[in-house]
Amino acid sequence: MSTATLSRPAPAAPAFAPTLTVFVLTALLVSGQLYVVIPLLPDMAVGWHTDPGALTWLVTAFAIGYAIGFLLFGPLSDRIGRRRLLMIGMPLAAVATALVAISSDPGVAIALRLVQGVAVATFPPAGMAYLGESVEPRRRVVAISAITGAFLASAVLLQVAGQLLVGSVGWRGLFVLSAIGLALAWLGLRAVMSPDRPREQRGSLMATYRVVPSLLANPALALRYLAVLVLLGGFVAVYTGLQLSGVVTSSGELLGLRAGGLPSILLIPLLTPWLARLSAPVRATVFLLLAAFTLAVTGATGPGAVGLALLLALYVAAITAGLPALNESIASLAESSRGTALALFSFFLAVGSSLGPLAAAAFSRFDLLMYGLAGVMIVGALAVLVSTRLAAGGRRV
Repeated sequence: MSTATLSRPAPAAPAFAPTLTVFVLTALLVSGQLYVVIPLLPDMAVGWHTDPGALTWLVTAFAIGYAIGFLLFGPLSDRIGRRRLLMIGMPLAAVATALVAISSDPGVAIALRLVQGVAVATFPPAGMAYLGESVEPRRRVVAISAITGAFLASAVLLQVAGQLLVGSVGWRGLFVLSAIGLALAWLGLRAVMSPDRPREQRGSLMATYRVVPSLLANPALALRYLAVLVLLGGFVAVYTGLQLSGVVTSSGELLGLRAGGLPSILLIPLLTPWLARLSAPVRATVFLLLAAFTLAVTGATGPGAVGLALLLALYVAAITAGLPALNESIASLAESSRGTALALFSFFLAVGSSLGPLAAAAFSRFDLLMYGLAGVMIVGALAVLVSTRLAAGGRRV
């Protein structure tokens, strides 16, 4: 690379308010594509004359594609540039989403959901990296926190939107609206993102991916990835179970249960200065155990609508606080491979999301699902504790 190229001044920092607005809205829409289908399952089942439980593969297929996309596009965005990757990936995501809307049968829809998941996975790694590089340093924490919050809030907001709109526009209409939204997001990103910075190409593209096996072979990291899978897998399983089990018969109550988790998602970031007084592994363990407790109580008591709403709000708070703690604890072990380690963090989030609906469909009763998930959360907490002992013994990447 020439001296002239290397000395080229870096682009000016993008305008903060419009950039953050576009990125937050895109994050809500992209991540929400995983969850928006959950309240649509009964209507889709009626249209295709099949069982709603069988259609949980529409959630799982998307999550599998999403997981694969994280591994592909994290390193690729380093290679070709954040903006360039998004200018390719977002239009593809819009097209794939539109094709789901006109799919003729469940098999076609499941295959297209896989493609949709891969395509929208261009945004999280490239978008987060772009903000970390381009936003003014004093505003980066705000930007990253806002995007992380949007990813979590999408689980509630898009389910609520799906339930409210499916009666008027149908499930196909919702996918059309999502496709239009993704196309608008592409135009918004194109407008606010600065040109990619010059990048020095070192080694082959495949060399970028070779660190992945070494990270997965590290026992302490592997155990923490297991906890990540458990935490988000359980989250998706609970909300899928609410939809499939019939434990809530009123659509209004179901809507309230979905919306009831949003205050927890908004509140936990405000408590971060106090929560940060505990180490990341301790926080992760505490909130995994809190999640297990709320699930076990839910299964044992069979609470009414109000009690279930309160328990779910506490459960969502545990998820919202536990995921950043696991993110931080994984980054602390990865050292020079932090970027790839966090891409794997996102990968296991997506894998957990893909397993959650299958777990919900496997249990015939909602209380049994709660007991099973509570046990899995305890396993996740033990995994973090053991990983901490291993890390303290000097096993580091």
